[in-house]
Amino acid sequence: MSQAAPAITRPPAEVVRRTPVSQAPNGICYAISGEVTVSASDLERMVGAVPDAAAAALQRKAYYFVPLTVNQGDDTVIADRYDVTLSDNAVCHRNLDLGDSQCVFISTRLMDDKFSVAFEFFINVGHAVVERVGVSQAFAELVWKQVESNARGETSLDAWESRKLATGHGPDAEKHKNEYLAATFSDAISIYLLSLFIDVDYYDLRERDYPLLAPAQLAERLRKVAELFPANPGYEFAIYYKRRS
Repeated sequence: MSQAAPAITRPPAEVVRRTPVSQAPNGICYAISGEVTVSASDLERMVGAVPDAAAAALQRKAYYFVPLTVNQGDDTVIADRYDVTLSDNAVCHRNLDLGDSQCVFISTRLMDDKFSVAFEFFINVGHAVVERVGVSQAFAELVWKQVESNARGETSLDAWESRKLATGHGPDAEKHKNEYLAATFSDAISIYLLSLFIDVDYYDLRERDYPLLAPAQLAERLRKVAELFPANPGYEFAIYYKRRS
């Protein structure tokens, strides 16, 4: 019986050279390479969900949606389709500087659905925006006021851990406070962008390692992000509350 041929792997630079790049109306550059299960129309809408004001911070970046981004020793290779053997060494994403641009390779086949692929993309965008523009003072004041009122939970493990250190009155408390504010801002941007692309049940974001931020406090953060980065035409931001059975 013949066996399926192994997936073809290529260096990232070769994938970049072989793959045509599209540019969304918001200016973000992206490309699709290999056997990706998320539809091209979904990926187009996903990239387009990033508001123009946020996309402006992503110059000289290009996002490549690929099946698998794989570690091979000190090198990274891109697989043209899913391969169970390669998946053991695959990573969710990898940022690589190629020439004068940064290329972000997102492994779409490590995730179950477009929700997961989108959140991986938006998390990367959120971190990139904060790295370029810093933390909004208005957002920082809102979040720290929540901390002082003992708001329950957080939006990520990084935020949860840095918040404990920032409020621990240690010698590096101010440093940890800055790290905490950066983490919460990038988290809020990511969740906001996800909500523009797809309906989000907040509890789908829960993790076992830390308690989720209380919904009312999250809503305050998301509304502040929406003020800073208004949704593009064709996208809508709204928060709905429902009683869980």
